[in-house]
Amino acid sequence: MLTHEIQVNETKYSIIITDQIINQANNLKSLYNAAYEDPESFEQVSAQISDAIQEITSSVKPATNDNHLDGLIQEIIKIVDSQAVQVEKQSKEKTNKKVKSKK
Repeated sequence: MLTHEIQVNETKYSIIITDQIINQANNLKSLYNAAYEDPESFEQVSAQISDAIQEITSSVKPATNDNHLDGLIQEIIKIVDSQAVQVEKQSKEKTNKKVKSKK
């Protein structure tokens, strides 16, 4: 769990990135992709998108307003994606070290 500071316009927000936030952000990305790939399904997934956004933003301090919502969600998704890349990189490094040590 890491605390991140996010600035949207003039307002600074703070969020602790937990496994739940990571899962919600990944779920939100999947829902966005589903709506993008099949615009007719947007009405079906829009409630799920709204729920995921509310779950994520409920962990943000201070409470966000609608003007900052899009920018805030985009930044949180970037943080989650960045962390996933770091974890994957570390995993590959550990695997490479194990392979080298077995030689």
